[in-house]
Amino acid sequence: MAPPPALVRSARCLWHWQWLQLMNGLGPADAGGHYRRPAGAFAALPPLPGDADGPGSHVLIVGRSCPWAHRAWLVWCLRQLQSSIELVVVEPDPQAGRWRFSVPFDGCDTLAALYRRSGAAAAVRATVPALYSRSQNRILVSESARLIELLNRWPQSPGAAPLDLEPPGQAAATAHWREQLQHKVNDGVYRCGFARSQSAYDQAEAELFDTLQQADTTLATRPGSWLSGETLSLADVVLFPTLIRLEQVYGPLFGCSRVPLWQLPALWQWRARFHGLDGVQNTCWPEAWRRDYFGALFPLNPGGLVPAGPPLATLVQELPACADE
Repeated sequence: MAPPPALVRSARCLWHWQWLQLMNGLGPADAGGHYRRPAGAFAALPPLPGDADGPGSHVLIVGRSCPWAHRAWLVWCLRQLQSSIELVVVEPDPQAGRWRFSVPFDGCDTLAALYRRSGAAAAVRATVPALYSRSQNRILVSESARLIELLNRWPQSPGAAPLDLEPPGQAAATAHWREQLQHKVNDGVYRCGFARSQSAYDQAEAELFDTLQQADTTLATRPGSWLSGETLSLADVVLFPTLIRLEQVYGPLFGCSRVPLWQLPALWQWRARFHGLDGVQNTCWPEAWRRDYFGALFPLNPGGLVPAGPPLATLVQELPACADE
């Protein structure tokens, strides 16, 4: 027997109210229901440390599922900074809403404890990525946009092929794309998923796919090049972590699936080329992405079921010729 309509209406109202409370805890929003990413700690760009080239002098702390950490991990990988910067991967603790170390790190069991010890206020969320100085015993920077700039200036490992991800001839285009991508794509998928109102979602979703269409058009005009020009840049680095998660997470969970990426063929081919760069594959963990997003974001997925996703290999292969026609 179907439940009485009045009971259904009451249950819907109650669930919507509870959902709003849960979403308020997940991330702040303005009066129109637009998600606003909260400010973090250690956001300023620090000077290059004097001991930057010292073996193991610094530690880059990342999490497998976090796209903001992924961009720092990519710069560390592409510029081959392994000799001076150790990589530490923290694990999510969704029950407590925190990141924890698999083994204690300098006396800390959680990233939050390391944040507090480094001088962060107790109310500030401890997020990845974070760059830690062993000589100063503190976190230097955790804002990913600034961190990747610092890592791009970091002394490369002996024998590493020189790589500057801020090529001077592409500076204006790189800055333009980074600004567009940060709000409309990188944050844009979260603005879709964490929207509190239909209008907030509609605006974020439209801006997301308009920007992806612009990127596809730009790449199509010069095949084989990168987003801001002929040379790989930080613009490419900040786009890849979002785009590689699109079908795995953001499409099904955040409602970002209006345009399948194969309908943006230049962007699809760009993603495949980026994934094929040396070492990039080792930074991609689709099983962890799905487990952590679907398993941890309770307001968006109350049942906690982790759906199967397409094999990553099928998302980074060249499109057949007919798909480009």
